[in-house]
Amino acid sequence: MSALNPTRRQMLASSVMLGASLALPAWAQTAGKSAKGARILIIGGGVGGATAAKYLKLFDPTLQVTVVEKNRTYIRPYGSSEVLNQHTSMAELNVSYDVLASRYGIQFVFDAVTGFDPVARTVSTAGKLKLGYDRLIVSPGIELLYDAYAGYSEQVANTTVPSGWIPGAQTALLAKQLQGMRQGGTFVLAAPPNPYRCPPGPYERPALMAEWLSQHNPTAKVIIVDPKDSFVTDETMMLGWNRLYNFNLPEDYVKKMSPLVEVKHHATPGMLSWVRGKDGGRTLRIDAKKMTIETEAEVIKADVINVIPPMRAGKIAATLGLTDKSGWCPVGRRDFASELHPHVHVIGDACVADAMPKSGFSANNQAKVVARAIIESLAGRPAPEPLMENTCYALAGKDYGLFVADVFKVVDGKIARINGKARYLPLNASAAQIKLGARYQQAWLRTFTQDCFA
Repeated sequence: MSALNPTRRQMLASSVMLGASLALPAWAQTAGKSAKGARILIIGGGVGGATAAKYLKLFDPTLQVTVVEKNRTYIRPYGSSEVLNQHTSMAELNVSYDVLASRYGIQFVFDAVTGFDPVARTVSTAGKLKLGYDRLIVSPGIELLYDAYAGYSEQVANTTVPSGWIPGAQTALLAKQLQGMRQGGTFVLAAPPNPYRCPPGPYERPALMAEWLSQHNPTAKVIIVDPKDSFVTDETMMLGWNRLYNFNLPEDYVKKMSPLVEVKHHATPGMLSWVRGKDGGRTLRIDAKKMTIETEAEVIKADVINVIPPMRAGKIAATLGLTDKSGWCPVGRRDFASELHPHVHVIGDACVADAMPKSGFSANNQAKVVARAIIESLAGRPAPEPLMENTCYALAGKDYGLFVADVFKVVDGKIARINGKARYLPLNASAAQIKLGARYQQAWLRTFTQDCFA
C-alpha cells in the first residue's frame, strides 16, 4: 500500500458518501406494500422534486406520482459556472425529464401552480387544472431578491448586470460579457449574505474566471466584494487562489494556516482580490449605466459586474402559504413536513434545515428522506430517524479540486452536523490528491445527475 493511500481515503470519504446516497436502501423492497395507488403530487422538477418522484416509484411502483413543473427542460445550476470559462456549454446544462417519465411512469404536467386547497387537497394551475393528492411535496428552489440593492432589479440583471445564480439567459449573458471584456478590464463579483444556495459557489466562480483570464486577459482584475468575513471551504479555496493566482491571504488566515501548510506571500499580488465585510465589502448600490458598484468601503468602476443577491424560498412557496417571516419554509426535521399546512412536505433550498446547507446534494438527500416518510405514513407506520449527508465539490482551477463533506442527524429537534473536524480537503494535500479532487468533481456532476433524473 502506498503512502498516498491513507490521506487518499480521507478524500474518498466524500465519494463514499455519494455512493451511499445513490444506493437504494434495503427497506425499499417492502416499504411500499401498504401505500398502493396513493396520489403523490410534486411541485417543482428540480433536483429535490425529481429525486423524490424517482425514489417514490422505486419504493412503490403502484404510487401515482405526478410532477408539476413550468419548464420542459431542467437547467442544472450545479456546475453552471463552468459555462463562463468554456469548460462546458449552456446546452450541456440541459437535463431532460424523458427517462423519469418512460422508465418509472412518472407523470409530468408542464404548467404553473397558482394555488392549493389544503382541506380538499387539490392544487390549481394556470392552465385551469385541479390536481388532487394524498400527499404533496413542494420543492420550489430559491427566489433572488434583486431589489435588495439600490439601483438593481431583475430587469437590470436580465440586460446589463447579470446574476446567473439561477442558470439560464443571464448565465449566457455573463459568459459573453466576461469573454469579451477589454484587456486589463475589471470583473467584480458581489457575494451574497447568508443563507444562500451553494456555499462554495460564489468563490469558485471568480477562481474559474481568474484561470480563464490568466490565459486570455492576463492584466485583468477579479474583485470579490463580500458582506461576510468567512465562507465554507475558505481556507482550502484561498490556498488554491494563493498557489494559482498569486492571491495574498489576509493575515489572520495566514497565522491560522501556517502551522499546517506554507502560505506564500507574493511581492506582486495577482489579479484576484477579496474584500471582506469587516473591510467594507458589503454591497450598497449598483449603477448599471456607469458600471459601478458601491460598497461600504468604496465605489468600484468595473467592466463586468456579477451580482449574487440575497435569497429566499421560491415564490410559489409564499403563494402556497408555506413560508414564515424569515422568507423560508419551516418544516419538521425528521420528515420535512410543513409546519404550516398538513400533508405537505417542503424540501431543498427553500426549507429551514439548520446546519444542512442549501445545495443540490442536500435536496437529493432530503427527497429520499421524504419519500420514505410518505411511504411509512401512508402505511400507518412511523418514519425512521433520518441520517443525511452533503458534499459540496468546488474548483479553484480546472485541475484544483476541493470539497466539504458532512453527515447530519436530528439532535434536540434540530438538524446537526455530527462528523468530526475532517470536513475538507486537507491543507497539506499533495498535488496528485488535489488533481484527484477535480476529477471527483467532474465525475460527481455526471453520477449525481443520473441519480436524480435517470
